[in-house]
Amino acid sequence: MNVPTMAEMLSQGKSPEVLFWVGAAGSYDDRAKKITRAFVKLLHRANVDFAVLGTEESSTGDAAKRAGNEFLFQMQAISNIEILNSYEVKTIVCTDPHSFNTLKNEYPELGGNYKVYHHTQFIKKLVQEGRLDIKKSLKGKKVTYHDPCYLGRGNGVYESPRDIIRKLGVNLQEMKQHKNRALCCGAGGAQMFKDAEKGDKEINILRTEQALETNAEIIATGCPYCNTMMTDGVKFHEKESQIIVKDIAELIAEADNL
Repeated sequence: MNVPTMAEMLSQGKSPEVLFWVGAAGSYDDRAKKITRAFVKLLHRANVDFAVLGTEESSTGDAAKRAGNEFLFQMQAISNIEILNSYEVKTIVCTDPHSFNTLKNEYPELGGNYKVYHHTQFIKKLVQEGRLDIKKSLKGKKVTYHDPCYLGRGNGVYESPRDIIRKLGVNLQEMKQHKNRALCCGAGGAQMFKDAEKGDKEINILRTEQALETNAEIIATGCPYCNTMMTDGVKFHEKESQIIVKDIAELIAEADNL
């Protein structure tokens, strides 16, 4: 897809406008790779000068920190910061709110100071600058949006995802718990990598029920982990023929037939 690495750009004497931090899910999970590709298509469409770290990118350390291993987190973070600073990176964009939160809020105290965007924020910025158009290809479609915890309550980002979803011409249906009252998908805090806690109902099943109550045709997400959990919830309820789960970047890329 013609995605240069920072090392390749440096060898050509170039410095990209932005570093795209792909993240673990976007690099290795087959479903999340589709989100990565969709966002890359949008970056190309907007003629954004960007690069990735490639094999030099490691985990941000988010999962280690949430699981209580501060030592491992700092090891991972300091290693990443050394690489980022060696390339004099100024601006980073992420499709994963966990990476976004860690890079934005936790790296500065370790010497990593960057302007960090979630991809929905960056897409909105590109639209405002006239670099990217969003076609109203989903006009009339009922869509509900699930707020990722690390994007919403963690960083107060509620409107940029909704603003760009509305530009698709959709009928946005809010779940009964949304924005600062939104229910977690169940994957945060390193829960993605362990069995669910015992309880009356798994949290992703409950959250999917709230989405189904809106009678939406599409559940829009802004996080690869939320995407996985909501997709599993839809499968649990056997509603795959009635509702689909898509990242916002995918919806916009599909609207442009990219």
